[in-house]
Amino acid sequence: MAFSERVAGLFGVSAETLARFAGTAALLVAWMLVGRLTRRVIARTVDDSASRFQMTRVAGYVVGLATTILIARIWTQGIAGVATYLGLLSAGLAIALQDPLANIAGWLYIIVRRPFRVGDRIEVGKDRGDVIDIRPFRFLVLEVGNWVHADQSTGRVLHIPNGSVFKHTIANYDEAFGYIWNEMELTITFESDWRAAKKALEGILEEKAEKLDAQVRQRIDAAAQLRHIKFPKPTPVVWTSVVENGVRLTMRYLCQPRARRNSTAAIWESVLDAFGSLPNVAFAYPTTRRFDNIAEGKAGARAVLPPNVPPSPTRD
Repeated sequence: MAFSERVAGLFGVSAETLARFAGTAALLVAWMLVGRLTRRVIARTVDDSASRFQMTRVAGYVVGLATTILIARIWTQGIAGVATYLGLLSAGLAIALQDPLANIAGWLYIIVRRPFRVGDRIEVGKDRGDVIDIRPFRFLVLEVGNWVHADQSTGRVLHIPNGSVFKHTIANYDEAFGYIWNEMELTITFESDWRAAKKALEGILEEKAEKLDAQVRQRIDAAAQLRHIKFPKPTPVVWTSVVENGVRLTMRYLCQPRARRNSTAAIWESVLDAFGSLPNVAFAYPTTRRFDNIAEGKAGARAVLPPNVPPSPTRD
């Protein structure tokens, strides 16, 4: 009697079943060894931490999937048996596992099309934050915003199903060239010297806004060539408009997504100091005013008094 038959008889199973167990154990051992070897190779060859993390994840999934297929091949009677089995289950799985399958499809979309990577700041639907992990069924985001202002972290980790990438718009803060536009609005009174105020704001932006070095400009040019993104005026600018209670001045400049609050605070402090030293500039706030056009308007733009109506007393 062969050794395998004696061992099979000892455990009360057939020799064929024992061989399948042995093959499964060998595949599991090979899976662990190959996974460890793959991680070491990636760690030595890939310098970027985010890319190294993602490649390790993908390699682990590939090795695990290959091992699962080989084990299934051992325990089934030929490829025809596998096809028949999958055919019988496909209809039921499509209905019962609709959401998990959508998540798997979303994971493949994220891996292949790369709408975002680990470390990117994104917004999916109403959720916003920094991607910290991507898994087959969900990706993890360190939340920013919500009850915390100016894109600061809340400390919560959001588990977002991968299938949501097919249902919501994905906004990536880092994909274009690593900068976003930030705008700060303020309103001064109509009586203020808006030209002096605008000149002061332009000087503040020139001093406080981040300078775009040659590397950033190269990324802007590369983004324009790759995705037809154009920024005709990447330098800071102050726009002028008129609103109900005064003249609105809008400061617009480029900043890094995670530095928006710091730059906003620094610019506001400089604005308060600058306007405090300008005697002819004042902030506007909601007010109620009465204007008598006949008595106070310009001489050539006053309304005409109806007949037999006495004029209002002229104010001093």
